[in-house]
Amino acid sequence: MKKYTYIILILSVFTGLTLNSCKKALDQPPLGSLSEELVANKSGVNSLLIGAYSALDGTGSDGTSLGGGSAWEASPSNWVLGSITSGDASKGSDGSDQPAIDPIANFYADANNVFFNSKWKALYEGVSRTNNVIRLLAKATDISADEAKNISAQARFLRAHYYFELKKAWNMVPLIDESTTNYNQPNDKDLWPVITADLQYAYDNLPATQSEIGRVNKSAAGAYLAKAYLYQHKYAEAKVLFDQVIASGVTTSGQKYDLNASFEDNFLPSKEDNPEVVFTIEMAANVDPSGPSNANNGDFLNFPYGSSPFGCCGFFQPTIDLVNHFRTNPATGLPYLSTYNDYAIKNDMGVLGTAPFTPDQGTLDPRLDWTAGRRGIPYLDWGYYPGEPWIRDQSYGGPYGPKKNIYWQATAATDADLTSWAPGSAINYLVIRFADVLLMAAECDAQLGNLSIAQSYVNRVRARAANKVGWVYKYKDDTNPLAGFSDTPAANYLVSEYPAGDFASGGKDYALSAIYYERKIELAMEGHRFFDLVRWGIAAKEINAYFSYQGKLTSDVRRGNFLTGKNEYFPIPQRQIDLSLSGGAKVLKQNPGYN
Repeated sequence: MKKYTYIILILSVFTGLTLNSCKKALDQPPLGSLSEELVANKSGVNSLLIGAYSALDGTGSDGTSLGGGSAWEASPSNWVLGSITSGDASKGSDGSDQPAIDPIANFYADANNVFFNSKWKALYEGVSRTNNVIRLLAKATDISADEAKNISAQARFLRAHYYFELKKAWNMVPLIDESTTNYNQPNDKDLWPVITADLQYAYDNLPATQSEIGRVNKSAAGAYLAKAYLYQHKYAEAKVLFDQVIASGVTTSGQKYDLNASFEDNFLPSKEDNPEVVFTIEMAANVDPSGPSNANNGDFLNFPYGSSPFGCCGFFQPTIDLVNHFRTNPATGLPYLSTYNDYAIKNDMGVLGTAPFTPDQGTLDPRLDWTAGRRGIPYLDWGYYPGEPWIRDQSYGGPYGPKKNIYWQATAATDADLTSWAPGSAINYLVIRFADVLLMAAECDAQLGNLSIAQSYVNRVRARAANKVGWVYKYKDDTNPLAGFSDTPAANYLVSEYPAGDFASGGKDYALSAIYYERKIELAMEGHRFFDLVRWGIAAKEINAYFSYQGKLTSDVRRGNFLTGKNEYFPIPQRQIDLSLSGGAKVLKQNPGYN
């Protein structure tokens, strides 16, 4: 079910059913009787379900966001709201480009910022579509009980996902479900019970496998429900589910969950049906002649700039602070959990591309070179990363380039979408992958005192990183990157598992610090970090330390300051508050700390 492009034609038949919002995100125009007659059947409901999946990428058929703004304002990868805010990434480009990101990165954004409104509206569009599926399903008479159960469970899984995204970004948000008739609802209820109820229903009713890759299954629902419990600090409830998912969970196509042999396999379209996929958002290149509307539009600013073969746009640069996290101790192969910046990795900041440069010779975690483009290291099969010539402004965004979202030159014909002014790609966005599951399970076990089990999960992730099969290697022929790779590692890689009994002897706090660190490097640039820091209660400490360090090196975060009690959540979009006027009063209430 590779991105649901055919839904556009199907839905166009239902002229009375408008899936896009009318005047605001929570408005839902009424369905006329003719429209309901057309849709309330097996074909129509399944088409609506595909439309609910289609909303996952936050992008409409015209390539703009479902919130009406630019696609990158509502990106499902949360590259702005989850990665840039956490210190994983700089905005990149230069200070004058996409200036609305700068206040978000530095935590002085107000409620009028367009990124907040676009994201809010796109997520509520997803909620609206899932509600339509559930409501019209109840009126269909030609769907068997088993089919109806599967459809309803998929829709409720997706609705839970949209609300989970809303909850972690804004905390208190309005509840709109299939029975809602007044869409001007207050944001005065905690939605965790609603989210967990939808995910529990999905877990109880979804089949183990599905006929199409991209649909959700029972194991994905179990993992997501466990994640929801984890966010609520309900560790015992989460552990039960994580244990089941780890022991017997399978992908939609029936593969038992496992880590890919190579870290990079997670980001290859040709290997998207792999055992590490738990819940993914499908992307596809070259299916829309008018532009890359299905090719991860939300991230198409995030390619190297300048003389690079990608052309645009230089955003989403890994930070110096992030890269330094990948330093390992040469004696142990373990990370420096609290002192990583004391062992900074050599970079080419301020060095012209024409000047000589020798990359860092110290020991490194090999995941670094699948995460960040570094001067003198192979940039997939595009050649050695040249540094400054591919960067718009080093003094602003630093010396590194993004890598997980980059397609390979050898497969560009199928994986790249060049039908617009910036490149799209067929690289899926992994909402949950099995490494994430292992590390969330490790966190639960550490919180519950099961330190040996927690260490075994972390070591399973580190063992994959230590496997030389998945390392980056130098080219066979430096003049022809497409000729393949040699047997010589691209850098001095060294990563080891934690020694037996290490977590137990170090205690709970040490174990948790190691787990938190492992999530940082394993899931870097994947949109999770900010929300992790908030739920751990360490956002102010970690983010302000990042500002203190990175602000001395690049100019993009010199205004940064995270305020406890305010910046854990983003401001409710002012546009939505203004539109919630009822009886002379505004129904939606602003989050604490925002005017």
